[in-house]
Amino acid sequence: MATLTDLAELVESGKSKEVRSLTQKLLGENVSADAIITEGVIAGLDALGKKFEKFEAFVPELITAGLAAQEALKVLRPKMTQKALHKEIGTVVIGTVEGDVHDVGKNIVAMMLEGGGFKVIDLGVDVPPDTFIKEAKYHGADILALSALYSPTRLAMKETLQKLIDEGMRDNTKVMVGGAPIDQEFCDLIGADGYAPDAPAGLKLAKTFVK
Repeated sequence: MATLTDLAELVESGKSKEVRSLTQKLLGENVSADAIITEGVIAGLDALGKKFEKFEAFVPELITAGLAAQEALKVLRPKMTQKALHKEIGTVVIGTVEGDVHDVGKNIVAMMLEGGGFKVIDLGVDVPPDTFIKEAKYHGADILALSALYSPTRLAMKETLQKLIDEGMRDNTKVMVGGAPIDQEFCDLIGADGYAPDAPAGLKLAKTFVK
């Protein structure tokens, strides 16, 4: 019988077709979407990330694993979002900051936020500070969620925060940050409201912002 561990290994190996098939099978066996994400998709990406840090895996492997993870997300998205259809507890504008085009982690966070009851406006990747502010204003966002994978692009988070202040929106908009080069120290340095090391932590943090 297929398990979540099997799914994690398939994601880590970047086997997209098998990941999609097993995700569908697990849902059919009444395994929750939350468990599939946390113990399957995220576990697989985390395992590969640790190998990457030790130079036991390289960028091509990260890309194929990311594509495999996205196949799981396509299957899971309806299950994650259907709970939120009747009531939205807040609005989140999310995106990968300017200069950065990585979106797998951001996509997982966005989906978990949707599943947790938030209305999510996903701006995609390489998002300029002005665009974050314009969309946050238009949608009346409670939370601005900023993601980055490359260390140099972290500076765009600080620029976005400054724009938020300049527009007089800072008091009414919480800012959460995340991504591989981000930690609590950097979060505090730029004056963001919170840092989330992973998608489940991101959902938990977002919920504290709208209580």
